[in-house]
Amino acid sequence: MVFDRVVDLFDDFTGVARIGLGLAAVGRPGYINLGRGRDLPSDRTAEAMRLRAYELMDRAYAGGVRYFDAARSYGRAEEFLAGWLPGHDRAVAGSKWGYTYTADWRVTADVHEVKDHAVDAYERQVSESRALFGDRLSLYQIHSVTPDSPALTDTELHRRLADQGAVVGLSTSGPAQGDAIRAALAVEVDGRPLFRSIQATWNLLEPSAGPALAEAHDAGLVVIVKEAMANGRLATLEALGAAPDAVALAAALQQPWATIVLSGAATAGQLDSNLRAATTTLSDADLDRLAALAEPATDYWKTRSGLPWT
Repeated sequence: MVFDRVVDLFDDFTGVARIGLGLAAVGRPGYINLGRGRDLPSDRTAEAMRLRAYELMDRAYAGGVRYFDAARSYGRAEEFLAGWLPGHDRAVAGSKWGYTYTADWRVTADVHEVKDHAVDAYERQVSESRALFGDRLSLYQIHSVTPDSPALTDTELHRRLADQGAVVGLSTSGPAQGDAIRAALAVEVDGRPLFRSIQATWNLLEPSAGPALAEAHDAGLVVIVKEAMANGRLATLEALGAAPDAVALAAALQQPWATIVLSGAATAGQLDSNLRAATTTLSDADLDRLAALAEPATDYWKTRSGLPWT
């Protein structure tokens, strides 16, 4: 049974390597990031999106990025990442299962993805992921776990996850992320912790998961921050100054519990600007001032759920 094969995967990641590239924005034609109309090719064919994904991964890797994050529900993001990995031996690939992509390569759809954390869904999706990545899949996460998810209590699922070879992680979403994280910390198989990685939404508007993420870090887990730009809501916020993206990502990087902070860049310019976060230093006074931007978690997630797919 494999638990810790690459738990130290990110131990030597410093500087720019602490910024990962998330492929949600470029793995499918429709997503909820603001400004996509100007960020992506007008013709969002699979080939156009593959070329954009390759351009960003090449640029990120050359700039020092080493972690690349996909999911079964990100359209063809796994396919793009798996096809790009050969020749990039220092790249670390992570993906997620638990949602099925249902938009059929359309920008708008009645349902873009369907959530299912049952064992049958896992078996189907892990086979699909492995068929693409083989042994290059280093981190496999349950996608978007909430406190009521059966993934936190299904002991048969836990045992299968423990046996699948990659480091086992989960991502969280919703206003009760802290509860889901703390429940995950208690999950064991044969007396050993199952989850070795937590990916959670944390940003200047929604920092409520911070205390639970600190507990996860103290327990030895890798902590990956997603949606540090709040799906684009922070990109033009005047309170962040002339480089709002670098400030927003730097604020996440400076959290003492953060291992990796994901960029969700969709253009080369965005990526270059995002990577400046690695050399952007915020003072305690800066962080205290920025903390005033926080919204109640329930308000934040209500706003997020109303963002359009574009």
